[in-house]
Amino acid sequence: MIGKIFKKTDKMARIVKFFLICSFLLSFLVNKAGAEEKSAPLDKEAPLEITWEECLRQARQNHPDIIAELEKVKQAGANKAIAVSGVLPQISTSLSERTSETSTKDKSDTYSYSISGSQLLFDGFKTSYNIASASEDIKSARYSLAVTSSNVRLRLRTAFVRLLRAQALLNITEDIAGRRRKNLELVELRYEAGREHRGSLLTAQADLAEASFEVTQAGRNIDLAQRQLTKELGRTHLIPIKAKGDLKIKDSLREKPDFERLSESIPFLKELIARKEAARFDLESAKADFFPEVYANASAGRSDSNWPPDKDEWSVGASLSFPLFEGGSRIARVSKSKSAFNQAEADKRSGRDSLILTLEETWIDLQDAIDKLIVQQKFLEASKERARIAQAQYSTGLISFDNWIIIEDDLVRDKKSLLDAQANLLIAEANWIQAKGGTLDDQE
Repeated sequence: MIGKIFKKTDKMARIVKFFLICSFLLSFLVNKAGAEEKSAPLDKEAPLEITWEECLRQARQNHPDIIAELEKVKQAGANKAIAVSGVLPQISTSLSERTSETSTKDKSDTYSYSISGSQLLFDGFKTSYNIASASEDIKSARYSLAVTSSNVRLRLRTAFVRLLRAQALLNITEDIAGRRRKNLELVELRYEAGREHRGSLLTAQADLAEASFEVTQAGRNIDLAQRQLTKELGRTHLIPIKAKGDLKIKDSLREKPDFERLSESIPFLKELIARKEAARFDLESAKADFFPEVYANASAGRSDSNWPPDKDEWSVGASLSFPLFEGGSRIARVSKSKSAFNQAEADKRSGRDSLILTLEETWIDLQDAIDKLIVQQKFLEASKERARIAQAQYSTGLISFDNWIIIEDDLVRDKKSLLDAQANLLIAEANWIQAKGGTLDDQE
């Protein structure tokens, strides 16, 4: 009896042990899943690395300014199609039913259908001038697209460079903060040993606080630079972006170009020329209003009192129209078109002069930026060497804190100045490419 009781007790113990193990495993899995669920929203999305070539591609496809200009090109094409339709045959059909009643209350029905056409024979070449003007408008729209693409490229490149600079500045400020922290530790050791005064200690603490602030500020600047680049990419929502590239310029342009010859190939000037030509054709079209319009007309059809009608009707002829008096509107239109042509001519001259000046200014700015970078590289090289020597001298008491910290500040300033010079050079290069008419299709 006692043996049976022990066997039952042992069996119950194994069952309880099995359930405890299962409960523990189930609890562990549930807690792990819950922990992962809670931590998932806290995971920060990894930034999307994007190259300059990818930026160009996305801007070409998504930027609203580019899309708007493409629609303008389509509208200009449609306007030309409308103008061309004027020299093509105009064909129309008609179907009618007419009921009439006489004084004797007799009613009669008349059914008819016909097809008619007309062909312009002469209008003083007005339609031809309208077609030519519409063709120039298409050219103008295409050049306007190139100008807009050039402007978008400049803004896109500037945003890309600013993000590169912000990323590099974060690394620099972190390095500076680490250096300031080590400097503070060195000053603290000398202060505790009685070889440094409290003012030096407070200055070192302030330098570290400033360096820590600049690290935080650099992080905020990255967020702002990402926002700007997202806008120029044509994206509707902000996503974390990391610019992939460096702040080095590939080719340094040193040879001075012929600015006047270069200006002739720039889309901005070509757009002004196309506008001037369109205005010239509009003027010729306005003058053509003083000529008569001659059309050839033909029609064929059937009419009868019964349906379907079976009496054939046809006609062939020509028509001429010439307005004798319209209140002076034709003269006013010629005057307006002539004024518009003179304005377009003046705009072209002014645009060409301004363009040549802009080319020379941006080229000079590029040369200055190249030279400035060379100078800043030399300054940083000298500051690094001075800082290395000064730190060793200060640690052994050969120079005072005031002299040492001036050299350290110079090193910090020159690191930032070199970064600014690199970014400014890339932006100066972007301005030069934009002045030359470079578009989003250019991989420079």
